[in-house]
Amino acid sequence: MNAVFKALSDPTRRKVLELLRERPMTAGELSAQFPVSRPTMSAHFNVLREADLIDSERRGTTVTYRLKLTVLEDALLGFAQVFGFKPPSSKEDQT
Repeated sequence: MNAVFKALSDPTRRKVLELLRERPMTAGELSAQFPVSRPTMSAHFNVLREADLIDSERRGTTVTYRLKLTVLEDALLGFAQVFGFKPPSSKEDQT
């Protein structure tokens, strides 16, 4: 869970995740959204991959990134439970 929160601690990485919520994007498309160098963006992508928040697919020289929402949801749920919050019960649980 620490890797997830490290990844989320940076505003650039949060913006990358926000952009990937819309659709998968190439490294070039993502990098064009930020006023930083490509090596800096590559480092951000590595942190997000290490946290398992995104996955990547390479085709030739193009890398496409996709958001892995279930990992983010699991991390946030685990964090909430640390503070005693319980997830809402599903209708199936109430029957």
